[in-house]
Amino acid sequence: MKSPWLLPPDDLTLGDDEVHIWRVTLDLPDAAVQTFRQLLSSDETVRADRYHFERDRRHFTVARGVLRSLLGRYLSLAPAELSFQYSNYGKPDVVLKSPSELKFNLAHSGGIALYAFTKVADVGVDVEFIRPEFTGDEIARRYFSECEVSALQTLGDVQRHQAFFDCWTRKEAFIKAKGMGLSLGLDQFDVTLTPHEEPALLCTRWDEAEASRWSIRAIEVGENYKGAIAVQAHDWQAKLFEF
Repeated sequence: MKSPWLLPPDDLTLGDDEVHIWRVTLDLPDAAVQTFRQLLSSDETVRADRYHFERDRRHFTVARGVLRSLLGRYLSLAPAELSFQYSNYGKPDVVLKSPSELKFNLAHSGGIALYAFTKVADVGVDVEFIRPEFTGDEIARRYFSECEVSALQTLGDVQRHQAFFDCWTRKEAFIKAKGMGLSLGLDQFDVTLTPHEEPALLCTRWDEAEASRWSIRAIEVGENYKGAIAVQAHDWQAKLFEF
């Protein structure tokens, strides 16, 4: 089967109705890690060095270095010269002299990172490495809505593991797009999760019209991974690139 992930063109251009999604492998040789580290700001290197495990330090370094590299391409700026500001909930944005329509988000798990860039609307992306031991009913009841828990309980064990992470990534992508972090409770909105349902935001508790403004799609990241993207719009097309 042909991979949906393509090498990007040299003349990379982000169309007004496009969302570019990038897949990145974070386990890279020492030389590549050091190259990305040289792009980071002093506060980013401090954050990297706070990680206890070397693997986590390397993953953070590569993830941030790739973010800078990609933003540099879209904004026609030097990656090392980019500055970030953060919302009260930790969502990053680029500090620019002139306003930009570019919106972006990133996530990483288990050695894989996903990035989304668009001019369309607010965007959030999530990726999770599938760990069957993490899909217990207790965790679902703690974080998911009653409707989602009920839907999970209709599935067999194998399907339930897959559906748990379909649900988790769709919910995480949505709250990341909203930019509110976990201050927005995961049980305050419903998403689809069973195998026969298309990815979707079904409803929110705070605004009955909110769900109609959003689209959610699954991202085929690779074996043992689940991914999802949420965009506050419907008329957009995805382009998938391998870094």
